[in-house]
Amino acid sequence: MPSFDMVVVGSGGGPYETNLSSYLIKPCDTSWKDGIIALEAGSGIGTLHQLLDRDATLLDKLTAHQVYSFIRCFIISHAHLDHVNGLVLSAGSLLGPRKRVCAPLPTLKSLETIFADRIWPNLASWDADDAAYKLLYDPLKFDEGYRSIFPDVSVKAMPVLHGKNDTLGDYESSAFFIRHDPSCQEFLFFGDVSPDSLTSNPQTIAVWRAAAPKIPSTLSTIFIECSWPSGRPDEQLYGHLSPEHLVDELAALAAEVAAVRSCSAKSSSRAEEALPKRKRRRRNKSADVETTPSEPLAGLRIYIMHCKDDLERKYSRPIYHVIRDQVAALVQAKGLGAEVLSAEQGMTIAI
Repeated sequence: MPSFDMVVVGSGGGPYETNLSSYLIKPCDTSWKDGIIALEAGSGIGTLHQLLDRDATLLDKLTAHQVYSFIRCFIISHAHLDHVNGLVLSAGSLLGPRKRVCAPLPTLKSLETIFADRIWPNLASWDADDAAYKLLYDPLKFDEGYRSIFPDVSVKAMPVLHGKNDTLGDYESSAFFIRHDPSCQEFLFFGDVSPDSLTSNPQTIAVWRAAAPKIPSTLSTIFIECSWPSGRPDEQLYGHLSPEHLVDELAALAAEVAAVRSCSAKSSSRAEEALPKRKRRRRNKSADVETTPSEPLAGLRIYIMHCKDDLERKYSRPIYHVIRDQVAALVQAKGLGAEVLSAEQGMTIAI
């Protein structure tokens, strides 16, 4: 049974301001009125208003303004405008209780420079008792384990790289494990991420190692960016993934999954050998022959997101379909077994 409901307010990577990273989620056994988690906030109230004009039933016939009043917390991967634009613009119009902005400390510090009465009025604070401010900065520590952020929902944040700045060095983004506590089911959501193969300080591999033991029993869905179509030169990725690099990352995940399963199988074999002979299960001789598991990511859904808009109109169909199909073909060629989908604006997803 699904654990989360998701509505995709925006899934593009820009530059069109009408379709930027923005996802609304809630536990599937609650109503939207019971409270909402905003996962990224690139597009906001205006975009949601347009989506509801086309389909009023998308969020139980609530208005966009009502929906944003039910948000209890925002989870933000990094402070680039295509991930926070809607949060900033709506901050002075939000109704309902105070809303927490959950993000790594450097991301919150960057947001603080926006809410500083220059770029935008100061509408956020660090003080939990300061009700005069609608937003509350709530730092997430990398690798601190799972932390409750909402009734029955916990999050674990891990660092990933999003390119390099010549003066500031590596720029960090985040990956989030979002867990439904009663069922222990979770999904993995990436902010923007660059290939491990192009850095001297790879970080995504640690995320794959944390995810591998859970696939697909308790973690069966991953949202990850693929900003560019195939053939993009490495020097023009600007801290993002292309299909070739994304599938290399998925292959790294598959290797971690295979390693976990191999270790588990060996442990089970040793435990069985330790039993008295009369309690051992009969084994087929062929079971003693080590084989390479096929399709190690079978049962896993990969949602492609953050595709950059096709400004030059090189393609006759939506760019997110082009990139999805390119990734799917490479996944199939490598025999990874994952199902590849595209996260599309206005879509509802059961996780």
